[in-house]
Amino acid sequence: MKPIISSFFALSLLSSLATSSLSAHAHQCHFPAIFNFGDSNSDTGGLSAAFGQAGPPHGASFFGLPAGRYCDGRLVIDFIAESLGLPYLSPFLDSVGSNFSHGANFATAGSPIRALNTTLRQSGFSPFSLDVQLVQFYNFHNRSQTVRSRGGIYTTMLPEADSFSQALYTFDIGQNDLTAGYFANKTVEQVGTEVPELISQFKKAVTNVYKQGGRYFWIHNTGPIGCLAYVIEWFPIKASDFDPHGCASPLNHLAQRFNHALKQAVIELRASLPKAAITYVDVYSVKYELFVHAQGHGFKRSLVSCCGHGGKYNYNRNIGCGKKVIVKGKEMYIGKPCDEPDKAVVWDGVHFTQAANKFIFDKIATRLSMACHRQ
Repeated sequence: MKPIISSFFALSLLSSLATSSLSAHAHQCHFPAIFNFGDSNSDTGGLSAAFGQAGPPHGASFFGLPAGRYCDGRLVIDFIAESLGLPYLSPFLDSVGSNFSHGANFATAGSPIRALNTTLRQSGFSPFSLDVQLVQFYNFHNRSQTVRSRGGIYTTMLPEADSFSQALYTFDIGQNDLTAGYFANKTVEQVGTEVPELISQFKKAVTNVYKQGGRYFWIHNTGPIGCLAYVIEWFPIKASDFDPHGCASPLNHLAQRFNHALKQAVIELRASLPKAAITYVDVYSVKYELFVHAQGHGFKRSLVSCCGHGGKYNYNRNIGCGKKVIVKGKEMYIGKPCDEPDKAVVWDGVHFTQAANKFIFDKIATRLSMACHRQ
């Protein structure tokens, strides 16, 4: 028995040393920059720069004024930047006061993976689809180095050449492709048949960034859209379609179908991109947990919007958060924020509050220490 015990001890020691080594190595991850692609879940001002500022009370809980975010404060991408010791990402589309030395944000609210044959005014969806964001990144990559070579202030405002291969590339997109189908009166089944094409285009986007030198990818799946007022209110859904927590099950099942395909795509990308470290981040589960057990996590409002007007969910698509009217010659808000935004999960029927974003980040943050390692 003694040799067996000795062998077991040796194996245990080796396993312990390997684990310790891996743990120590994990803390060596360092990202000098972040390049983000996505929609309103990570838009730090792109749509505002292109089509007009998201007005008050957006930004009221942290920035003290509108800051380009459809939220009362910070987004998950802001907390990611903070945790990495980096400044908040400047939107690529914003030419005023932007500093791109630590990355750039190509996300805009309403962006889909696949370009939609419509305008922002017609549908509410952004023309800056993922393929357009990739073109912007390609141009930024090349032109930033040409301009930086001029020296002077440009060296402090634009990223170093090595930053592109060492940066973290974050993706949070896909939600608008699913909801756009509903808003076009398609059935769950019809929208579901479009998922393979969406995933194919997403894979091409990641591959193109890899060809540009990107090596570290952080990919969020899409959240439980069936728990968001703007989706629930849009269509008459049978009572039997709601789960015990008030979320529309068919819509959440569609999101899960997308996520299953996205996770499989990540596995395939890991195999086809040998030098890439790709982290698949399950934000769906974290967000759904927040809706289901909101009070247990210190929140008072889950499905009901903090900022809005009327209806079961304090949401009206015609009277958005911050909407003003003139009453007896006086300007007043009718899309007003709630008294305690930090106790609400949903900000405006579409987006999460800063408090909810912080909760989501806290649940996924530990994986950042491993994001520079292949899985």
